[in-house]
Amino acid sequence: MTTVVLVTGANSGIGLALCERLLSQDVDGLQLCLACRNMRRAQAARCALLTSFPTAQVALLQLDTSSVSSVISAAREVKVRYNRLDYLYLNAGIMPNPQFDVKAFFKGLFSSNVITMFATGEGILTQKDDVTSEGLREVFATNLFGHFLLIRELEPLLCHEALTSQVIWTSSSNAHRSAFNLEDIQHFRGNQPYSSSKYASDLLSLALNTRYNKQGLYSSVICPGFVMTSLTYSVLPAFPALLWTLLMPLLWFIRFFTNTFTLTPYNGAEALMWLFGQSPESLDPKVKYHSLTSGLGNNYTQARKMDIDLETSEALYAKLLQLESDLKMKLEEKQI
Repeated sequence: MTTVVLVTGANSGIGLALCERLLSQDVDGLQLCLACRNMRRAQAARCALLTSFPTAQVALLQLDTSSVSSVISAAREVKVRYNRLDYLYLNAGIMPNPQFDVKAFFKGLFSSNVITMFATGEGILTQKDDVTSEGLREVFATNLFGHFLLIRELEPLLCHEALTSQVIWTSSSNAHRSAFNLEDIQHFRGNQPYSSSKYASDLLSLALNTRYNKQGLYSSVICPGFVMTSLTYSVLPAFPALLWTLLMPLLWFIRFFTNTFTLTPYNGAEALMWLFGQSPESLDPKVKYHSLTSGLGNNYTQARKMDIDLETSEALYAKLLQLESDLKMKLEEKQI
């Protein structure tokens, strides 16, 4: 029996690296679906994968997690193509318009907080969020709500008697409780929407386990570490690729003192790959699985307790259910 895997945000970075690693492990026993917003880039990713793995089964799916209508349409297509999903990797994410505090950055370079600053962006990054055409905050919709809705729509494929499925979130060490407000889950009133959305995904993962484990669905959260991707490059305000290239010797040097600097998408996908080989019943729903890389370049996964609680996770889940109901009602009214 083949294993059916769907990966959101699979056309580049950690998502594409995960797909490459999955196929290198078991190319013949895998049905892989790349769920992406930009189909041109998705097609390029598929061609690259098939060049390396000519016999691979790699399908494409149009999916924009910032759009409720796109998620519903994509889920409908998935249910036509497959009768089950074994793994759902929720990797798509954005950090739009990051504001970089140059003064704080150079001050941090010569402080004891330098490693934390690089690993999480703490103290040097804020973001300006946008609003989608459906009235949702873009970061919240893309990173969290679109994925929540996708899980809800794909319940028939994820919940099977006598079978297990895994939902695996790409979270972040930037997920801070202080950035999240249960009374403002979309983060209208703050300047850390990315951190808020990632902390919310940690909470939601716990709520999913509470509600779905008995139906065979298990949810886990990973942190890829500090990885050089297009999202990372977008942080610096001018000539980002060049500036990050100049910083690379420093980053490689720092990696000898911290294991969180995974740096490459391949290394960042380590925890995602590790979870692929685990029995979901053995996993701890209250930990985040971190991709780590030693100074000598050895990859491994480590579990670390998350700063989350069941009461808050249940309250968030209830709010997301209500938002789902409200938005679907609006969509139905438009179609009448």
